[in-house]
Amino acid sequence: MNNVSLIGRLTAAPELKHTQSGLSMVRFSIAVDRAYTKQGEERQADFISIVAWRQTADFICKYFAKGQRIALTGRIQTGSYTDKNGDKRYTFDVLAENVEFCEPKRSSDTRTAAASYETAAAPVPDDIDDMVELPKTEDLPF
Repeated sequence: MNNVSLIGRLTAAPELKHTQSGLSMVRFSIAVDRAYTKQGEERQADFISIVAWRQTADFICKYFAKGQRIALTGRIQTGSYTDKNGDKRYTFDVLAENVEFCEPKRSSDTRTAAASYETAAAPVPDDIDDMVELPKTEDLPF
């Protein structure tokens, strides 16, 4: 069984991309706090790469912003590619299938969306190689 449930904060504003065949996709990362902390140390977080396709990608890009909490379920997907230098690189992503808001709607927020959006598990498109790399997260405030 390959199921993942995560709650975290977006590390950057999600940016909608389209494949050559016109499919919507978004690749972003979320910071998920670890459940434990050592005494005297600051809380740690894991940064997890997320990919969403089609209507789920459209929904995320329209209604979520950097720093906002998001809950999602999906499955782990691994892959590999050869970089410009000829080195083999491996990828590890969560393919988001269901996303939900974790925070109440802000009064200054003009968004009018349902509290959650669910899609059927969609197969990964054949032109997955057209995806862009994960945005840099060096400028994170946390």
